[in-house]
Amino acid sequence: MSPDDLPVVLLVDDEVRSQDAMRRTLDEDFRILTASSADEAREWLTRQEVAVILCDQRMPGQMGVDFLKEVRERWPDTVRIVISGYTDSEDIITGINEAGIYQYILKPWVPDHLLATVRTAVEARTLQQGLSRLELELRTGAPLLKARRAQRLNEAQAVFGFERIIRAPGSPMEGVCAMAARLARYDLPVLVLGESGTGKELLARAIHYASPRQSGPFVMENCAAIPDTLLESELFGHKRGAFTGAYEDHIGLFQRAHGGTVFLDEIGETSPAFQVKLLRVLQEGELRPVGSTRAVPVDVRVLAATHRTLEDEVKAGRFREDLYYRIAGTTLHMPALRERADDIAVIAQHVLRHVAQELGRPEVHFTPEALSCLSAYAWPGNIRELRNEIARAVALSDDVALRPQAFSPRLRCGEAASLAKPSAPELASLPRKGTLAERLDAVEAMVLREVLARHQGNKTRAAAELDLSRVGLRAKMQRFGLDEA
Repeated sequence: MSPDDLPVVLLVDDEVRSQDAMRRTLDEDFRILTASSADEAREWLTRQEVAVILCDQRMPGQMGVDFLKEVRERWPDTVRIVISGYTDSEDIITGINEAGIYQYILKPWVPDHLLATVRTAVEARTLQQGLSRLELELRTGAPLLKARRAQRLNEAQAVFGFERIIRAPGSPMEGVCAMAARLARYDLPVLVLGESGTGKELLARAIHYASPRQSGPFVMENCAAIPDTLLESELFGHKRGAFTGAYEDHIGLFQRAHGGTVFLDEIGETSPAFQVKLLRVLQEGELRPVGSTRAVPVDVRVLAATHRTLEDEVKAGRFREDLYYRIAGTTLHMPALRERADDIAVIAQHVLRHVAQELGRPEVHFTPEALSCLSAYAWPGNIRELRNEIARAVALSDDVALRPQAFSPRLRCGEAASLAKPSAPELASLPRKGTLAERLDAVEAMVLREVLARHQGNKTRAAAELDLSRVGLRAKMQRFGLDEA
């Protein structure tokens, strides 16, 4: 915090040594102004907002409490503290009440006590100002609160709406988002299925911010990330003393999400014992915090997700059938990235912009060959793996143009294997006329190209796969006019 941002404290004392002592005590935490009389103090107050004023009682011209009465009327937001060496004067006692003195400090004061008093006074002033603003907004019908809530909601929808789920025209995600948008209107449970890293949480947030509960909280918990013994406490809360380490009451996520949405990721990882407790909450609409004898009503919409096939888990006895039908009111399937080949380039461009900005290299871009390499890979880790790969390439490449060489070897191998597969035009180009020997030569040339591409031009491995010597392979390459480079 810069000195200009520190709370301002005005010291009013006609003794310079007393001013200096108070300044040394307070100047690390506050911006200090000094005045030797009430007149000088008024000049400061008319020019500068003052958080706290410390005023000596015995001053020439006007007593401290009399001046602070005026401060209360003209500058009521300033916290008033009086310092005096006298305690038995009736005018001081009466003046303290009339001036609304926050604290009376007796001389000789203790530095630590003085500092603590001023700190508390500033905190009390900040709290009072916040309460006053809230009271004003409530008294005027709370239009400001409504406007702020609407603004925050619009910002959240812009960040988490369905349009923020990156996809190409005609993508399989179009159908998923369209169905999710329809389901979002109704207060139904939704189960999102899909591999890890496909964006299940992103879809759940979009459903929440398109639902009637959009102004309520959205809270999530990864059920696989917390031991089962703690998951109940995290979701449903606990009372002080419920177990070792429970030193205070804890409000669970379900209570925090009251009126909103709870997203339970990887719900398939929960134990049957926990599933019973969760089912009770969903059926009865109330929960009992750990260690409590009183049920607490909760109003939440539950969205759940898992990478497992829950129907198989139900058949295997690892997931309760009644809970499955409770959470799977409707099921949405997030396709894996390999099932969204046309989306890969679009998502990669989007990810690159964010990653390059984070790493301070906004000029970095993909070459067409790099995008082809990314699109050819299967992406078992889905979007999460794609982002990690792009971040690695940006960090390790000094060139502004990212080429296939910037990616991990497994991506380049995947690209070579994809390019090695005969395309429809290649298959169509096979001769339909000619002798058997001529047609077999064409097929043999295609096989040679495929094997060489898959082994990235390594003739030793290609020859071994084809059960040829390197000399024999080279002879066939020359015969069919294949590039030996």
